[in-house]
Amino acid sequence: MVNRRDILRAAGAGLVASSIPGLALASANTEARFVLVILRGAADGLAIAPAYGDGNYARVRGELALSSREINKLDGIFGLHPALADIHDQYRQRQALIVHAVASPYRERSHFDGQDVLENGAAGVGMLRDGWLNRAIAPLGGSLGNEVAIAMAQNTPLVLRGDNSVTSWAPSGLPDAEDSTIERLQDLYAGDEFFAMRLVQALDAQAIAEADTGMTQMNSRGNEAQQMQTMAAATARFLRAKDGPRIAVLEAGGWDTHANQGTTSGALANRFEGLDAGVRTLREELGGTWSKTVMAIVTEFGRTVAVNGTRGTDHGTGTAAILVGGAVAGGRVLADWPGLRNSDLHQGRDLRPTTDLRSVFKGVLAEHLQLPDAEMHTSVFPDSAAAPSMRGLINSA
Repeated sequence: MVNRRDILRAAGAGLVASSIPGLALASANTEARFVLVILRGAADGLAIAPAYGDGNYARVRGELALSSREINKLDGIFGLHPALADIHDQYRQRQALIVHAVASPYRERSHFDGQDVLENGAAGVGMLRDGWLNRAIAPLGGSLGNEVAIAMAQNTPLVLRGDNSVTSWAPSGLPDAEDSTIERLQDLYAGDEFFAMRLVQALDAQAIAEADTGMTQMNSRGNEAQQMQTMAAATARFLRAKDGPRIAVLEAGGWDTHANQGTTSGALANRFEGLDAGVRTLREELGGTWSKTVMAIVTEFGRTVAVNGTRGTDHGTGTAAILVGGAVAGGRVLADWPGLRNSDLHQGRDLRPTTDLRSVFKGVLAEHLQLPDAEMHTSVFPDSAAAPSMRGLINSA
């Protein structure tokens, strides 16, 4: 019988958890790692990557406009918010790129519906009940107790729900269970393959998450930077484990900046600092595995171009996505830029999307995870031939 003390002793000794008899981890058909980060609440793409070189930018953004002196420049048109300093550094090292004026097929302004379309991979709300990333992992192998994907959340997000088995982990504020309790649960589940495997997985996951930290609990409270760093560090420990998962999904809330959005400081800047800290932590904790990693940072839709009456922005359409990682062919902004004149805006108020976010996902799945391109347009993103895979996102080396 495997008990919690055995697992924690192995973790403390620096052993890989899968070396303990009875523990089963992923055995994926790839060494590539993929991290999907969903910014829930609709992140402002013109704050993420200000189009300072567009002649209409300062006028239409008003008091939310950042000057060319305040941003970290990317090229002659675009820059990054100053709080995204590590991502900018990765951009300069050609390990990050920005896809601007991007959106899912959704064109309304409901968070719930926008996230549904972002995650189900279909052209509309409620058209599919499972997630595109769950469908995508089928060729990578994996099964119950041998999952290739992990949700870093209490509840598995839609993008990972479906027929293919995935696992999950989230920090707990509850005290650790006594060894005797673990043993009783193992006895109770001994005759049930599903629950016995899930218990072993839970112990296994906690051993990996706690390895080298000296912690038996990970506090999920604190400011944005602390929360993101906690989750990023745990994610890295799962992804760098020899037989651990290859794909992870993280979520970050609080991007609905209707009031007092701020510019170089304020609510949105604080969230950017947390996101940037999470990227830096993941990179540092992954070590050499970073070279095999792509991290996609996306949101359900953008925000209005103009400031509203409460010094914030309202629900919009086009936004910006970030790809960062050692496997990214970075140092570029990819944008069929629509412009910011009033006549250029979607419905006279939003950044007009010119790139389908599904094209970005398809490119990463095909080039990085080596998934068959034909399946991108059918089983993974059904009826999406009009959104071709973006090429050249991944280093060929």
